Amino acid sequence: MFDAFLRTHDLDALLLPPERRRAFPTLEDRAPWEALSDGVKAQLLAWGREALEGYPAVIATQFLAFARQGNRQTYEAPYFRRRTLLMGAALALGVTPEDSRLLDAVVDGLWCILEESAWILSAHNDPTGAAPPGTNPLPDPERPIIDLFAAQTAATVATVAVMAGEQLDAVSPILRQRVTAEVNRRIFVPFMNRNDMWWMGFTPRPLNNWTPWILSNVMDAMLLLGTDAQLKAAYPRAMAMLDRYLADQPQDGGCDEGVAYWNMAGGSLLDFLESLRTATGGQADFYHDPLIRAIGDFPVKAHIDGPWFWNFADCDAQPLLDGERLYRYGLRTDNAALMTLGSRIHAQRHSIRPQDTPQMNRVLFSLFQPPPEMERALRPMSVQPSAVALPRLQVFGWRGEHLYAAVKGGHNAESHNHNDVGSFILYADGEPHVVDAGNMVYTAKTFGPERYTLWNTRGSCHNLPLIGGVEQQAGRCYEARDVQADDRGISMSLAAAYPQEAGVAALRRTLRMTADYLRLTDDLTLDCPRDVVWVFLLRHRPTAEDGLLRFGRLCLRLPDKLALQVEELPVTDARMARSFPGSLWRVSLSAPEAAAHRMTFLFEYHQGS
Repeated sequence: MFDAFLRTHDLDALLLPPERRRAFPTLEDRAPWEALSDGVKAQLLAWGREALEGYPAVIATQFLAFARQGNRQTYEAPYFRRRTLLMGAALALGVTPEDSRLLDAVVDGLWCILEESAWILSAHNDPTGAAPPGTNPLPDPERPIIDLFAAQTAATVATVAVMAGEQLDAVSPILRQRVTAEVNRRIFVPFMNRNDMWWMGFTPRPLNNWTPWILSNVMDAMLLLGTDAQLKAAYPRAMAMLDRYLADQPQDGGCDEGVAYWNMAGGSLLDFLESLRTATGGQADFYHDPLIRAIGDFPVKAHIDGPWFWNFADCDAQPLLDGERLYRYGLRTDNAALMTLGSRIHAQRHSIRPQDTPQMNRVLFSLFQPPPEMERALRPMSVQPSAVALPRLQVFGWRGEHLYAAVKGGHNAESHNHNDVGSFILYADGEPHVVDAGNMVYTAKTFGPERYTLWNTRGSCHNLPLIGGVEQQAGRCYEARDVQADDRGISMSLAAAYPQEAGVAALRRTLRMTADYLRLTDDLTLDCPRDVVWVFLLRHRPTAEDGLLRFGRLCLRLPDKLALQVEELPVTDARMARSFPGSLWRVSLSAPEAAAHRMTFLFEYHQGS
């Protein structure tokens, strides 16, 4: 797509003068700052004054904590705090440019970050993405790596340097010179001269959110600080990488990393497209492309109700989505449902601060380029479709009067994979009942060889059968086959999702949904008699009585001759607890050894339960 555009357009000729390429005012341009509401100004001032208390230390032993203990937070907490404080100080200075204390806070923040030996996270100290976690305990300042947050840092310091330029020069011209030099050394030079960083797309590895996330920030920094020659060379290179990313995306627009990662996958694609659109006065516009439009529609399709979304893989059931980004994407692609979803999420927020990572450009777009009518009285949500299908991603959803179900096929080598082929979730009256536990706070285990020792990633803690004590395994070969879905259900073969030692000759899983119940049928043929244990992960404590298992507003009819076991899983992880505080409940229903098993489970809705 981008390659075709460059063959027919002179992008260099389309770029506006530098002062018109950006979506934010400098501190000297007072009118936009004065136009901010009193409430927003108060928020910015409160945010900025936090920096007056000083910036946290970022030291070598904090970086080493990842290699030594597998702990990411020891380094990441002060790292992100520094950037968040700098953003707040710079924005507060825009509100009160005469405040010398805030100016000093901006100077201190810039200097702290410029003095860091590396801008990467300790968990990302490997350009190829192939080395085992902790292999490189400290970064090499002479060979800078561009990860998600090195790029994001570059865009942040570049923005602050341009926004507060004259005031910084009054302190010392060295400040802005140093920003330009460090961004050039750490970001521009390796970006233009190295091909070994996996997210660039020069290796066979599939691409994920890293590519648009990094590219959007690299090009934001380039638009602000790059020379004309650098820009002329950088845009075709960035667009070629983005073309490789889009070639890896399913044509149905699905994001196998989940909606939480759409925030920095599709959302970062929007960041790139919006910056380019702004820099060219709207002349470089790609929102007509079917794949671009489909990627924007994914959050609408994955939305269940209220704050709840599909959360297969490393995804949160209540993801931290940016409502302004959703609304703007919907505006650009004529997607009214996406606009409504975005405006509702935006209206529920009461803070101008970033909800996820410190992404400066999103705050600035929200402050100074708000989409038209986003703040208007919200219209009722449009009638949502009774069925949603993403056949390339192999995720499907069905909505009834009281129930909502979603199921995934796919394979067990997807980005941020859990071993969950064929697993499903079930909501009643917009609340979770049969669930996927989702994500946990990242450690060295999360993306290392011990990933599948984490209980939330394993097949044994998803809504799947264990066959002869064997659960699904990780790998591209473990997949769903012969997937057949319609507007009320799905049928798929899961035999290939299990390793050979499970002895599965055939396993057909069928789900059918009606107004009041979900019927699940598993039909297994095994190479010899084996026991089978069906696992269901529940949000509510279940109680068994008279052949029924009751939990929340649902009940499950217990088939005869199945042994019931209930295990409480206290949610001790802080990230998982944002969606599921308290406990989850793992129900196991065990069938004795047999060469064939056919079992039907009926999940019924009960009004007023």
